[in-house]
Amino acid sequence: MRLMFLGDIVGRSGRQAVIQRLPGLVERYRLDFVVINGENSAGGFGITEEICQDVLDAGADVVTLGNHSWDQREALVFIERQPRLLRPVNYPAGTPGRGANLFVARNGARVLVMNVMGRIYMDALDDPFAAVARQLDACPLGEQCDATVIDMHAEATSEKQALGHFVDGRASLVVGTHTHVPTADHMILPGGTAYMSDAGMCGDYDSVLGMDKEEPVQRFTSKIPRSRFEPANGEATLSGLCVEIDDMTGLATDVAPLRLGGKLAPAAPGFW
Repeated sequence: MRLMFLGDIVGRSGRQAVIQRLPGLVERYRLDFVVINGENSAGGFGITEEICQDVLDAGADVVTLGNHSWDQREALVFIERQPRLLRPVNYPAGTPGRGANLFVARNGARVLVMNVMGRIYMDALDDPFAAVARQLDACPLGEQCDATVIDMHAEATSEKQALGHFVDGRASLVVGTHTHVPTADHMILPGGTAYMSDAGMCGDYDSVLGMDKEEPVQRFTSKIPRSRFEPANGEATLSGLCVEIDDMTGLATDVAPLRLGGKLAPAAPGFW
């Protein structure tokens, strides 16, 4: 199975890049399944129903969220009727929406996708390790599903790495989101799980984490806010990774970063 994961969409620039480029990527690489983190897609903060649908229409199979899940208040309502939008699975019981769901890929494979949020330097949600374990126990790889993708939305690379090792051999992919900077540690762990600490963002990298750089620099140097954070609107880079998954085992056989357009050096999978 051919899977692509794209990091956090940030603002209009990131949205336009995804919507314009994703259909061609699906066709070029004959992708079976696409997951995209969309929690910063609406002006840098949250997601709207219209944006979510635009991303799905462009070729995404699932959109994941994170700590900005509810910044657009409408998300509390429309997430209930949109099974392809996932919020962190370790939100308290009774939170609208779902944190994991089973989907069917273009090749017919059953794909379990879950979104989980870390706790270090983040909101103190329920234990992410226990929440992930419950989902894996309920839908084991090779039995109830053919592939498992975990979006670990977290600040600390140590927490992301620990989760990767915690589920190694039980998931196809563990990929970090939230910090908006692509890491260079894409690998296949000893048990066969593909891993990357952060997929980066789909946004303008001539910025501070996707935001227009003037206000963040102002706050760092003077400690005085002057205006709202606004997304940078220069040419966006699509950042993420590509994973080849064995149809028999559900484990990864190849993993490579994807970077397309914008400021960063380009990268593409050599195995497709």
